[in-house]
Amino acid sequence: MAFISPALTATLDHWLDHERALTGVAENTIVAYRADVLGFMAFLTQHNGDAQGLGPLARVTLSDMRAWMAHERGRGVAARSLARSLSAVKSFYRWLAAREGFEPTAVLSTRAPKFQPKLPRPLSAPAASDMIDQIGLQARDPWVATRDAAVVTLLYGCGLRISEALSLQGRDAPLPPVLRITGKGGKERIVPVLEIARDAVAAYLRLCPYEKTADAPLFRAVRGGPLAPRAIQKVVEQTRLQLGLPATATPHALRHSFATHLMAAGGDLRCIQELLGHASLSTTQAYTAVDAAQLMAVYDRAHPKA
Repeated sequence: MAFISPALTATLDHWLDHERALTGVAENTIVAYRADVLGFMAFLTQHNGDAQGLGPLARVTLSDMRAWMAHERGRGVAARSLARSLSAVKSFYRWLAAREGFEPTAVLSTRAPKFQPKLPRPLSAPAASDMIDQIGLQARDPWVATRDAAVVTLLYGCGLRISEALSLQGRDAPLPPVLRITGKGGKERIVPVLEIARDAVAAYLRLCPYEKTADAPLFRAVRGGPLAPRAIQKVVEQTRLQLGLPATATPHALRHSFATHLMAAGGDLRCIQELLGHASLSTTQAYTAVDAAQLMAVYDRAHPKA
């Protein structure tokens, strides 16, 4: 990494503290922001042939921005990843320009590269049901089998992220008709809990050999500690191979399936946004594209062609 002045490093840390405290972004996002902006600064240092301080940042031109983007594409950075890096750089510059009193037009007017958005890849409703049923047959210990089935039922039945399901504590059981979930960035949402999900968790708790306490994780590992996401990922992978499902059949795909199946059944986009905890409606709108793509696939298979 090219040399970056201590003052600029400290400024970057101040911005990251600001993002962490005021916007509530996830820690993984903070790590990504830091890497993206540091990479940009390192390029400018090499591009300009001098140690990068606060002053030169204010003098960045549109030509500098284009050179950086060309450099990134030249070393194999995908358009999607470059767009994310540019977004981080722009966020940093908005904050820095307000703090230092310069005009950041050259950076903020830089256009992101175009890319085809990835559509979520949900399972079909029968495949999701088969996945849950089959997972309940994997483990030798009945309590472990019911635990795994309960977790994946929450992913599909409530649209939870795996981290959200595993963050539930003893005080949350027996599960109520609605749960208050804290998702990414500390954002809270209310999620209805289907009876089948409440029953699945109740079945697990009846067999779990560890005492349920308010402050302990609801879902326990074999030795009694918190259940790690990898344990669920592993059993889902094993089950997908047995069922002949594609590699995209992951725990997160069950959350995608929850949203897609609601959309197909006529669910309101805003309601689905709230259920998933998406900050932006545009994120949820990806599921309308999935629904349209599936409709066109049916059309292509069924429509008589001349």
